[in-house]
Amino acid sequence: MYMGGASGVLRAEKMSGRGDFPCRNEPLDVSPSGLANWQPILERLGVAYREMQDIERRAKLAGVPYQIELQCSGAVGERALFRALAAHLDLPFDDEIAPETIFLPEEKGLEALRLPYGIGPVIALEDADRTIYLVAPERLDIAAMQRFLRKHREIADRIRIVAPSVLRRALRNRSSERLSRMAINGLFEAKPEFSARHVLNGWQGVAVGSIGALIIVAFALAPFSALVILHLLLSVLFLACVLLRVAVSQEAREPSPPAVLTTMRPAEMPVYTVLVALYREADVVPELLVSLGRIVWPRSKLEIKLVCESDDTETLAAIRAQELHSYIEVIEVPPHGPRTKPKALSYALPLVTGEFVVLFDAEDRPHPMQLVEAWERFRSNESGDLACLQAPLMITNRGESWIASMFAFEYAALFRGILPWLAKRDLVLPLGGTSNHFRRALLERVGGWDPCNVTEDADLGLRLARMGYKTGTISSPTYEDAPTTACIWLPQRTRWFKGWMQTWLVHMRDVPRLYRELGRTSFLVTQILTMGMWVSALAYAAFPISAAVLLVIMLAQDNPVNHYTALLALDAVNVIFGHGAFLALGWRTLPKTEQHGLWRHMMWIPVYWALLSAAAWRALWQLYRCPHVWEKTPHRPSLWKLRDIQRRKLAPNPTSLGSSSPIASSSRPV
Repeated sequence: MYMGGASGVLRAEKMSGRGDFPCRNEPLDVSPSGLANWQPILERLGVAYREMQDIERRAKLAGVPYQIELQCSGAVGERALFRALAAHLDLPFDDEIAPETIFLPEEKGLEALRLPYGIGPVIALEDADRTIYLVAPERLDIAAMQRFLRKHREIADRIRIVAPSVLRRALRNRSSERLSRMAINGLFEAKPEFSARHVLNGWQGVAVGSIGALIIVAFALAPFSALVILHLLLSVLFLACVLLRVAVSQEAREPSPPAVLTTMRPAEMPVYTVLVALYREADVVPELLVSLGRIVWPRSKLEIKLVCESDDTETLAAIRAQELHSYIEVIEVPPHGPRTKPKALSYALPLVTGEFVVLFDAEDRPHPMQLVEAWERFRSNESGDLACLQAPLMITNRGESWIASMFAFEYAALFRGILPWLAKRDLVLPLGGTSNHFRRALLERVGGWDPCNVTEDADLGLRLARMGYKTGTISSPTYEDAPTTACIWLPQRTRWFKGWMQTWLVHMRDVPRLYRELGRTSFLVTQILTMGMWVSALAYAAFPISAAVLLVIMLAQDNPVNHYTALLALDAVNVIFGHGAFLALGWRTLPKTEQHGLWRHMMWIPVYWALLSAAAWRALWQLYRCPHVWEKTPHRPSLWKLRDIQRRKLAPNPTSLGSSSPIASSSRPV
């Protein structure tokens, strides 16, 4: 009837389970309408002809129908456009749809939401004895629609034009229970061995209990021997973390300039989905929309999903205060199951249509060319096994406090040193919590995010490696602010440590299998990064206590130089070399412009590591008491202006006309 390039009518019948649409056997000879058909409608809405021509030029450049580019342009509001379209076709227009009136099973509603060319006609109940057809045409052939209406006047009064976002919202609400079940139980039902729903499996519980009892008995019967053995074990793990930093620091350099990007044709570029999870983020919503508006990608091929909790009224109100363009969709997640970021992302994933997906946090300010660089890397991967790319995170408020300064120092070592070093060697790569670019098909194949793991990023990085997929890094950064006080920093770092503990326990359920799937080197790296880091943090608190006890014992003895001296020296070597490796890696990865205050880092390292140890012990307690609780990190609008950053790091010209235009305005929707 009107869906260019696809038999929309027949598809709609199949989804709705009804076959009473009169034209089901008629041949389709349609194509999406161009400017000539849309011109009278746009003139009625007051759109200047020059703007209509600009939209047509961008549509041809991107290789999309005129209507798609028109809806993404922001030239007219969505409801105003479809109300005018309904008047032009002499059809009724519905502002709202009650989800319960839609005659469509939940699973068919999800299929409709995943269709790449929009939702076909959907049957709804107007009253007990009468059905109507809800039509939200996204690739409309206006002339074909008019011919159809003239030929089938008997059903014209049963057709209702609705805005696509209204129909999508009704279908989402209709399918919300199924989406919640999939988000909460999907990974556990499909791949229970990778789910963190249960902290320990059977043999792990026995092992933990046995080890705990053995330690108590050992210290009761042979305290010195137990102390020596414990020291040696902790020292080995601590030394492994130190050696990894030393190895990385030997190659780490100041980050290279952004990748040189080749000329691309927007018509060849796929649909790219941007996922942003927001919870209690009302203060940063305006800055987030401005940052997303700077992304360089054809707007007609950009899909932005703002994922919010349905009871987060303040954040939803802040978003609704903006006039969002048609490619931005607000997804409200019901408050069921664990209240975690990965649960929210898992709820949204079945609603995504992009070939590639990138994840950002609410406070992120991504480099405008980040999507372009990631797509180039994916496109150059001929084997198709590159599943994910990690963009570096750069802290912009390092001068606000010593906590922020140390956080920036730590991030430089991780994102400019350790992760590129691992990626260069095709080793397992624990992802950062944001700026992860995925091939959607591979992300779904490995099970998506684990809703019960509070560091879903590290877990997903391990799962990708275990299933034979590669993870790489790119150079275009994402800017964000670090916590500025210990009160904000401590819960966030507690969550990270708890998640690393969860991740290690999950993937160590079958040790031989993990070794086979990762290989020897990646297996060792996994032990260092998922266990060594939090065990080292736990052990750091034991070093000063152990040193104090040993000093007291030595002073109480006639001969202070004995085996206790060796243990004390071992503790001192661990701490000194640990601080030195931490400092060396930070020095090699920090840009020269940020190295002038490095002596301040040296002064704060012992204090910062003491806080890390406190967070690790707090995480261990939470793993026992509340393993799936997500401690929210509050964010505020950045004090560091993005335009100042971009003035120092200029981006190339936009990929297509209008691709750097804002995505929202401060006015209310029409």
